[in-house]
Amino acid sequence: MATTRKSVVRFQERAELLDFLLDVSDATSETLDLDRILANVANRVKDVVPYDLFAILLYTERERGLRIRYAIGHREEVMRSLLIKLDEGITGAAASTRQPVLVGDVRNDQRYLPAIDAVRTELAVPMVARGKLVGVIDLQSTRLNAYKEQDRALLLLIAARVAVSIDNARLYKRVERQNRTLRTLAHLSQEFSSILALDELLMKIAKTIHALISFDAFSILLVDSEKRVLRHRFSERYDQRVVLDNIPIGKGITGAAAASREAVRVDDTLTDPRYIASHPEIRSEIAVPLVVQDRVVGVMDLESERIGYFTEDHARLLGLLAPQIASSVENARLYEELTSREQRMDQDLKAARKLQSVLLPRIAPETEGLDIAIRLRPAREISGDIYDIFHHGPEYAIFAFGDVSGKGAAAALYGALVSGLLRTIAHRKRGPAEMLKLVNDVLLERRVDAQYVTLTVLLWESRDLKLTMANAGAIPPMICRGGEVIKPKVEGVPAGLLDDREYEEVTIDLSHGDVVLLYSDGISDQLNTKEDEYGRTRLQRVLKKACELGVEEIADAILADLDLFTNGAPAFDDQTLIAMKVR
Repeated sequence: MATTRKSVVRFQERAELLDFLLDVSDATSETLDLDRILANVANRVKDVVPYDLFAILLYTERERGLRIRYAIGHREEVMRSLLIKLDEGITGAAASTRQPVLVGDVRNDQRYLPAIDAVRTELAVPMVARGKLVGVIDLQSTRLNAYKEQDRALLLLIAARVAVSIDNARLYKRVERQNRTLRTLAHLSQEFSSILALDELLMKIAKTIHALISFDAFSILLVDSEKRVLRHRFSERYDQRVVLDNIPIGKGITGAAAASREAVRVDDTLTDPRYIASHPEIRSEIAVPLVVQDRVVGVMDLESERIGYFTEDHARLLGLLAPQIASSVENARLYEELTSREQRMDQDLKAARKLQSVLLPRIAPETEGLDIAIRLRPAREISGDIYDIFHHGPEYAIFAFGDVSGKGAAAALYGALVSGLLRTIAHRKRGPAEMLKLVNDVLLERRVDAQYVTLTVLLWESRDLKLTMANAGAIPPMICRGGEVIKPKVEGVPAGLLDDREYEEVTIDLSHGDVVLLYSDGISDQLNTKEDEYGRTRLQRVLKKACELGVEEIADAILADLDLFTNGAPAFDDQTLIAMKVR
């Protein structure tokens, strides 16, 4: 029965692809049992590239051909007897060229070796480790043109990781008689991969290698790709940490290993012109490149005072360990870089939060005729909500309250731009509609894609108890008077979206004891654990009930009711409110 793809696998972000590939690496490196590795490979491939027939063919040097080592859907007699030469079939072509071969319709390809009549598409990807052919991953489907270029590319990435694990497992069988090595190798993969602190990992590697090979000096050098040098990241000699100079790639024993991507074993350093003398007692050396995804990331170097100390068995053992060490070192180095970036980002966010605390006052300035309370709870480190209060003498005050599109740092930066514009525009007495038009015009002159701001501007005249407002797509304020809530109708297009916008003004005469509430949609749209929305109706009820209280108590009552409603659900947007009460 043909397998159908339920959904096309798409990795939306690079991090998702890296997570999947790390999962493949973990699944294949968690064991040295070849059967388990191949079964894990089949399962991981099935998750992302559906197939009807699956086979992993391993290259045998003695027979100079490919034999099926693991298969799904193939007949038992075929698995037992089939030997594919490197110039035969689609798998043989992939093996000989060491390039993936994708055939959309096998009926039109003479190389196809029939498995079942219903097969239409075949994809064969070679597995290469340490420059040598390991085998081929072969997928067949009964659907015509079942595989696309993205499937070929993804399977190639999987094969690159699988090849080393398979090769390691085969090498492991050859050294199975070495019980001490067996016990060590069984847990090295998990132990190394569980350590993300690079210095701790390198120390662990040094101790592990020393338990297997009694060296006199040990180093791990990491590649600086920009300067084309090997930098000593960890070195030990006689159990004492030492610091050595950087080594150009291609120079010295370690540089030669990095350049050739092959282990370099020197029986007598005094007779090898490549040797860079660091300690006069050293007489033999072995350097093993650390390679990840066909890229040299470093070199592991062992030295001894005895001539000819390092043997072929040592070289084979280090070659077996090197891929896992390379992967663990690279993961730890990436983690170190990520941690450093996160620390820098955290410092930047702290600086931005400190700056925003200046731009967004948490305590309202004294305003004639009004008591004012401000509350701000950002969904992230910094807020995309904006507000400000400007005075024109004791009788006039301008309130700006809005929300920038998006969240996080980008929204906060755009909000800072809007705040700066408001401060520039508000230095002279202007009506709310005129201010919004100016903000819109300036933002369009400095247009930022997908960024805009919803904004309400209110002019308070304390002598006449008059409030004039204009709106650019923001939530209109609620006004509570005598236990009833008034919702003035004032609308407009968000600023920064459309040219030549005019904004209307609405004027309301207030009375002593009236409460004006400005709030962001992070409050009204907040969901609880049942995915129910807090809503403006519930907010209106809370406001009516608390209307006779002071502004601080009103603000606290609203947030307390919101927290009661959400019952621990995370805030998805910034929660900001300003409560004003006419004295």
